[in-house]
Amino acid sequence: MSWPLLFVAGCFEIAWAIGLAYSDGLSRPVPTLVTGVAMLVSVVFLARAVEELPVGTAYAVWTGIGAVGTASLGIVLFDEPATLARIGFIGLIVVGIVGLHLVSGGP
Repeated sequence: MSWPLLFVAGCFEIAWAIGLAYSDGLSRPVPTLVTGVAMLVSVVFLARAVEELPVGTAYAVWTGIGAVGTASLGIVLFDEPATLARIGFIGLIVVGIVGLHLVSGGP
C-alpha cells in the first residue's frame, strides 16, 4: 500500500508546486490556501509511505514525481520550453523513478 500512497503524495506535490505559480508569491488568498493544503496532504501521504519504504527511496520518488509532473505541466500551462533536451532529461527522471520502484520490491 505504500507505493500508491507515495504516488498520491507525488501528485499533491505537483499540485502545490503549480499552485505556487497561481498564488502570485502567496499574495492571492484562494490559490495560497489550496497550495498550503496540497503541501500538507503531500507530506502526510509521504510520511505514511515511509512507514514501509526506505526514506531515501520514498523521498527520491516523491521529488521525482513532483519534478516530472511540474516540469510537464509547466510546458503545457505556462508555455515553458519543450526542447528535446528538456524532455529527454525529464525522461531520465522517469527512468530513475521506475528503477527505484523495481529495485525496492514494488508491486
